[in-house]
Amino acid sequence: MKKILISFFIILITIFTFTFNSSVYAQTSLDGSTGTIDDIMSGADSFVNEGESNVSIDENLLGETAGFLYNMLLAFGIITAVIVGSILGIKYMIGSVEEKAEYKQTLLAYLISCVVVFGAFGIWKLVINILSSF
Repeated sequence: MKKILISFFIILITIFTFTFNSSVYAQTSLDGSTGTIDDIMSGADSFVNEGESNVSIDENLLGETAGFLYNMLLAFGIITAVIVGSILGIKYMIGSVEEKAEYKQTLLAYLISCVVVFGAFGIWKLVINILSSF
């Protein structure tokens, strides 16, 4: 199980690494020559100023998206916790004495992970409620 999980995370990191292109290009003028530092800085300043003047954030849409993401991840966490807990419980009930001792250690890790996952969702909801009051 650990090998599958580690392999999944390695594949996920590899996909994210090669998905985003992080190349740097020199700024060139219309005649093809590379610009000076002042040209590059003024171009960057104008880019930032243009971006700041065109910013419009729809707070309702942002709240709806955050709520949807919260509910989706919470449902995924609950479903995963129930499935893993059921499997561990069944294995504990039908296992031998040695297997039961091993499953007790696994159950402790399972309970800690449930506390971390649902605690994180509780903290996220608390932060959202506090920040939405401002």
